[in-house]
Amino acid sequence: MTTKLLVANLSDIDVKGSRRIKVKEFEIAMFRLTDGSVLAVENSCPHKGGLLSEGMVCGSTVHCPLHDWKIDLKSGNAQEPDDGCIKTFETEIDHKSGSIYIKI
Repeated sequence: MTTKLLVANLSDIDVKGSRRIKVKEFEIAMFRLTDGSVLAVENSCPHKGGLLSEGMVCGSTVHCPLHDWKIDLKSGNAQEPDDGCIKTFETEIDHKSGSIYIKI
């Protein structure tokens, strides 16, 4: 069963910035991209567990702050030559109120 939760407001996250939240057993990193979208992923690099919320966003990719693994925020996959995957979470933005919802 999918649950839709209100987790933040657009004004809480700078463009190319992130916000870390805890929902149930998940620690989630939410990123606001330059196109206005918000993507959410598990906040742990598949390599050594680096906090992706502390990484640099470039396009729709985040660079892990520990060893510079590049993780695609849409698919959760590490870019080659690295190999690994993290969980992604569907987000929804109410553009009238600026509310950000996440589906768990």
